[in-house]
Amino acid sequence: MSTAASPRALEHPTRDQIGLEGVLHALSDAVRLRIVRDLAREDDALSCSYFDLPVTKSTTTHHFRVLRESGVIRQMYQGTAKLNALRKDDLDALFPGLLDTVLTAAEAQAGRRGGAEGV
Repeated sequence: MSTAASPRALEHPTRDQIGLEGVLHALSDAVRLRIVRDLAREDDALSCSYFDLPVTKSTTTHHFRVLRESGVIRQMYQGTAKLNALRKDDLDALFPGLLDTVLTAAEAQAGRRGGAEGV
């Protein structure tokens, strides 16, 4: 893992440290997949408060940490808000087509469930 430069800087893996197993694990959870779908749909960095998830705040924090530590998202502070951005360029360079395929499959699944997010 790269090291944090300041107390407000968060640790992220470098591109070379991102592994397929970690990415697949991060994307295998319905709540985390919902976060990734929202980030991909908005195509912009979003604050943690943007997400209306059916889990506790501490569980939400855990899900964001798993996504960050696996290399799926990048988190950074802007003032008092923690912003989240999808690391699409890194993921596409390492695993071409994986993210798009997973997101397409997740959309199809949501469609079969009548738009339900699965969580």
